[in-house]
Amino acid sequence: MSEMWSGEKVRLRGVEPEDWEGFRGLAQNTIDVRNADLVDPPRSAESFRSWTADRAGRPPGGEAFRLVVEALADGAFAGTVTVGESDSRAGRFRTGIEISRDHRGRGYATEATELILTYMFAEQRCNKCEVEVHAFNEASLALYRKLGFVDEGRLRQHEYFAGGYHDVVLLGITAAEYWATRRRPPVE
Repeated sequence: MSEMWSGEKVRLRGVEPEDWEGFRGLAQNTIDVRNADLVDPPRSAESFRSWTADRAGRPPGGEAFRLVVEALADGAFAGTVTVGESDSRAGRFRTGIEISRDHRGRGYATEATELILTYMFAEQRCNKCEVEVHAFNEASLALYRKLGFVDEGRLRQHEYFAGGYHDVVLLGITAAEYWATRRRPPVE
């Protein structure tokens, strides 16, 4: 695997069928709605196995994809990072990250997001990345701001879940802003 997909703490890899338990663990994080994107009804183990097997069988890359964040220290499933809503004509994409509760606070989200941004800006020639974060999700807002994302707007009472409406903060970073504080990958 290319070093582009590995950092000091994590590596990004494709989804494997045996990752279903990791995805089930992430879904169970939604019990704490302060860190949840939405609240879903309970799912069976078989539905997670089937969903994960389907994702594992998909070809890599494309306009939208999901990768597993794997902890280098022990090879554990630490979370997932996604790319979606790509617009190749406009040169922009969206990303998102979710780290399992027992792997938070170790810098995994920062490093995984940097790996995705480097890939999308250096290899896919994108110009801008956008994210949407629930306004109450202070950890995610801090992560993206630390990486250089700039607040671009707020959608008031935009999402409904867990019994109430929630604001969504829009943030973005351009390739030029990203490369202004980082070294581009070397050509070998």
